[in-house]
Amino acid sequence: MSDEEIIARLTTVRGIGRWTVEMLLLFDLGRLDVWPVDDYGVRKGFAKVFGRRKLPTPQQLMKIGEQWRPYRSVAAWYLWRALDKAETLQS
Repeated sequence: MSDEEIIARLTTVRGIGRWTVEMLLLFDLGRLDVWPVDDYGVRKGFAKVFGRRKLPTPQQLMKIGEQWRPYRSVAAWYLWRALDKAETLQS
């Protein structure tokens, strides 16, 4: 099944949203091209890494993420880690 097919099928279950399925695809199924544009950590990490004051919108991230296809999961992981690094330095 494709990522979108899995998202479509699982989000029919009450209480399971797109973000939840995207995390399943990333961390449990090991899919390499998941791009969770609604994830706050991805948005904040992008702003931090690229020196932006404002968080990008999900629509902006969708467009930007095209350059990292078919490894957008890897990009998301690095954006999350950039936040971890920033928090460690501030502590």
